Amino acid sequence: MSSLEHEIDQEKLSLTQRTKIGRMPSRGHYERELVYQILDEGLVCHIGFTVDGQPFVIPTAYGRVGDRLYIHGSTASRMMRSLAQGIEVCVTVTLLDGLVLARTAFHHSMNYHSVVIFGTATKVQDEAQKLEALEAFTEHIVPGRWAQVRQPNHQELQVTSVLELPLHEASAKVRTGPPNDEEQDYSIPVWAGVIPLELTASTPIADSRLQKEIILPSYLHNYTRK
Repeated sequence: MSSLEHEIDQEKLSLTQRTKIGRMPSRGHYERELVYQILDEGLVCHIGFTVDGQPFVIPTAYGRVGDRLYIHGSTASRMMRSLAQGIEVCVTVTLLDGLVLARTAFHHSMNYHSVVIFGTATKVQDEAQKLEALEAFTEHIVPGRWAQVRQPNHQELQVTSVLELPLHEASAKVRTGPPNDEEQDYSIPVWAGVIPLELTASTPIADSRLQKEIILPSYLHNYTRK
């Protein structure tokens, strides 16, 4: 069992026609805490929306505060301006855990944890809430970083748009374990199993203009997304 599935709060999100898992329903999960844990481990979400009949799917960073997902971007961004109008969006986050190699081509698969969110976003107007969201972005990527860096000034806040999306209509989908071959295919003489995958950080590389007396902060030692 993945560490993401340990000690999960059993409070469930409300099931809707959009969040109900149709394909492989046994892999569907609606526990709020599992959805939060997947979001908190991921780094990039993909936002799907349609403008004038043209579909778009845009990858972007995000942050979570309680039951709200926050995204940010330039005030000139087409995505930010479109989403601020209250159009329907679909947001996805996927953690790839492994490659599943079966004895037949048909049953090759992947192990993963994923979340799909539906809803409409709202523009954050309050400056204090905007700063809270920007702190969430920074701390989501590198915990401990916000307290050390210069925080956004008034001009930077003016050119930055922040949107919030409630995490009310969401679900998770998870696949774990070995390949599921047909019973008659287990005798095929070919290697089968799982190649585990995970996102790992290499040794941090200092900026060439970094002052020589500045050492690597403790929160960057052994950086991990787990």
